Amino acid sequence: MKNNSKKIYRDPKNRILGGVCAALARYLGIENWITRLLVITAFLFTGGFFIVLAYIAAYFIIDEIPAQSEFYAHNIKTKSWQSGSSAPEMLVSISHEFEAMDKKITSIEAYVTSFAFKMDREFRRR
Repeated sequence: MKNNSKKIYRDPKNRILGGVCAALARYLGIENWITRLLVITAFLFTGGFFIVLAYIAAYFIIDEIPAQSEFYAHNIKTKSWQSGSSAPEMLVSISHEFEAMDKKITSIEAYVTSFAFKMDREFRRR
């Protein structure tokens, strides 16, 4: 059985200093540069010493990603705007996403307007 709990690991492949910002970015599901910008901003506006102390503590507390890890398998950016695609490639990608959404919406609409939906709704009421 697979454990769905999120775990935080330092990422040595995407590190600048110790991999703590990359670990936070992976854990929160955001880009690395955003966490780095937040840490630098916090350092500049809060007195720095506590941020450096917290960074060093996080470095020693957070384990590094194991060498044979499932985390390295999912390092590909899937959205066109994340991977740095050109504008025409992004347009094609977005149009494919819209076509897929349109098909899903059409199937949902067909079900909601069907007799089967009305019967299911009546049986659930009782």
